[in-house]
Amino acid sequence: MTSELFTPEPPPRRPVAVTAGAVHLPDWLSSARQRELVERCRQWARPPAGMVRHTTRGGVMSVRMVSLGWYWRPYRYSATLPDGTPVKPFPSELGALARAALRDAASLDGSLAEAGDASFDVALVNYYDAEARMGMHQDRDERATAPVVSLSLGDSCVFRFGNTSTRTRPYTDVDLRGGDAFVFGGPARLSYHGVPRTHPGSADPASGMTEGRLNITIRATGFAAPG
Repeated sequence: MTSELFTPEPPPRRPVAVTAGAVHLPDWLSSARQRELVERCRQWARPPAGMVRHTTRGGVMSVRMVSLGWYWRPYRYSATLPDGTPVKPFPSELGALARAALRDAASLDGSLAEAGDASFDVALVNYYDAEARMGMHQDRDERATAPVVSLSLGDSCVFRFGNTSTRTRPYTDVDLRGGDAFVFGGPARLSYHGVPRTHPGSADPASGMTEGRLNITIRATGFAAPG
């Protein structure tokens, strides 16, 4: 016999409150649900619209993005794409997932249960290749104060979650893997956060991702429905 037969299973990753109002839910999505979402992301990324790299005050983003429900561009939302055509609708399945993640996070941090209306109506699907990064920023283009729900698929990454005052320290680096959820609201709703690096090749093939990272960020804008 070899020693590998006696290697213990790694301990389960437990939900953790990173700071007041921010909760990491490891392995929250099953492999089957991850595969479903990966396929749905491929559908959402098809034209019209498709994935684009927006230009911010700091330059062209390395992350590619498609918007659902509302069209986000730095630093505002609109009901139509730049060519005037309607934005792809917000999928009800993402709203249901976001509400479920919020409930689970609120069981660990009660401030999330009182964080405002959770009428989720927009999702940003971000694709990170091996070189993509996301600088420290706040999600502050919404009128609503509802929590933000983030779902990770594919490669793992370093998710840097900071404070509400500055892009610099103090912050906490969180290991986000495919299948993880991260919820932040209440006192952490306007915390700076970003992705300084991903870990190429770390995706679980069972998820349907062979390379890269997908991040689905689900929010409530607080805007009246178009039309």
